[in-house]
Amino acid sequence: MTRIPVIHRRSLCALAAIVTACGCGASQPDERLQMATGAPSKPATLGLQPLKLGGSRDALLYVPTTYVPAEPLPLLVLLHGAGGSASNWFGSYADRAESARFVMLAPDSRGSTWDAIHGAFGADVEFINRALESVASQIAVDRNRMALVGFSDGATYALSLGLANGDLFTHVVAYSPGFVVQSTPRGKAKYFFSHGTGDPILPIDNASRALVTVFRSQGYQVDFVEFDGGHEVPAAISTQALGWLAADW
Repeated sequence: MTRIPVIHRRSLCALAAIVTACGCGASQPDERLQMATGAPSKPATLGLQPLKLGGSRDALLYVPTTYVPAEPLPLLVLLHGAGGSASNWFGSYADRAESARFVMLAPDSRGSTWDAIHGAFGADVEFINRALESVASQIAVDRNRMALVGFSDGATYALSLGLANGDLFTHVVAYSPGFVVQSTPRGKAKYFFSHGTGDPILPIDNASRALVTVFRSQGYQVDFVEFDGGHEVPAAISTQALGWLAADW
């Protein structure tokens, strides 16, 4: 049986159990994300800006310059790879957010990577919730058009949070993920995977190909794009992923 890393390199059967696990009775587990309802209470600042939530590792927010509160916009939460930061996303993603009219939130992980990659959900989920609270206080967000987007460790984290928060986030984009972290699945987000066939960091057979097989077997809608390349997100792939979001929204 093909084996894939799900924390401790569990089998596909173990992964299937994680994807379908039920944690009935848990009131507010550590993996839960929240987005406040109601109208924003503060004026919005347009363009790219830090949220200034404290500390050297913060979050960046991009608000399209065409934003008006009367028209709620889609929200993308962008999760960087190991050793990265929020700024990694804004080489081209600010222009993409502007043209597609997406609000983009990119938090920094509290450490060198996301908490649950090597342990349990906790400080990073808490910080993302603080960032979402800040966004909701100033931006009208369309709750029916919210997506998690991640690369590498960030893609693993996006998949894991997407399973646990499929009743909040409608879509998940996973660029070169490695595994999923155990949580309680809720809702049914739609998934876009991409992975380089020559990836030396997270080999495709042990990662996305195995993950996609299990997600599809459990009834999740999955689009999967393989490309000739390594551990990366080519511009054509990110364009395809954002087009996938826009077409479904």
